[in-house]
Amino acid sequence: MDLTDQPTALLPGEVRMPLLGFGTWQATGQAGYEAVLAALDTGYRHLDTATVYGNEREVGRAVQESGLRREDVFITTKLPPDRVGRERATLEASLEALGVDQVDLWLIHWTPSSPADSIPLWRELLAARDENLVRAVGVSNYSTAQIDELIQSTEENPAVNQIQWSPALYDRQRHAEHRDRGVVLEGYSPFKTSDLSDPVLTRIAAAHGVSPAQVVLRWHIDHEIVVIPKSVTPERITANFDVFHFSLTAEEMRDIDALGEV
Repeated sequence: MDLTDQPTALLPGEVRMPLLGFGTWQATGQAGYEAVLAALDTGYRHLDTATVYGNEREVGRAVQESGLRREDVFITTKLPPDRVGRERATLEASLEALGVDQVDLWLIHWTPSSPADSIPLWRELLAARDENLVRAVGVSNYSTAQIDELIQSTEENPAVNQIQWSPALYDRQRHAEHRDRGVVLEGYSPFKTSDLSDPVLTRIAAAHGVSPAQVVLRWHIDHEIVVIPKSVTPERITANFDVFHFSLTAEEMRDIDALGEV
């Protein structure tokens, strides 16, 4: 399955971000490299890394050795809090480690404590985008109010806000607030707060002949929420990608949404 065959979210600048990505947190060294290569071989075309993960070089090597064209792999990396004032040098180090001239998405990897810290930092990300070092820029773990501060100060919406998300954390209002602002919601740790033995998930999984974990991933995709499961286990990597042969009904979506609304 090529990038063009996968469901995507549209970011500013006509940038297409696959709704299903491969998270690489804690996937380091040779095992990390092999996991990323296995993910690309399976069909993933969206990789999520970060400066603090310490694995950008392994991610880049896997992309280069996968045989895929650079434009067919969407790469996200993130700027850590201890690099304020060294944003450009940090990005250049990421590009060098990844072996690319440009990343597809660059995120602020934490929530600065005040607008006085956040807005100058955001302007640095915008400048990198305007110089084509990155295709799109965004944030992580920002509240709606913090997103609004950026928009009001710069008239530039973050393309993405990456936050922890799962059925148990479903917040209809927060989801709508992102959509209303044109900010793509990206969920991380989809299984960490999911009870995969929940009767709702097991019932829906049985109806489709899939696992509860696959239902959780498909729920994100059917909501047009980006999701980035992580694993270094080949079987799990494959199973997490095998979610394109079924979709959830409107009733099933409502039942899963309700897990977060109790």
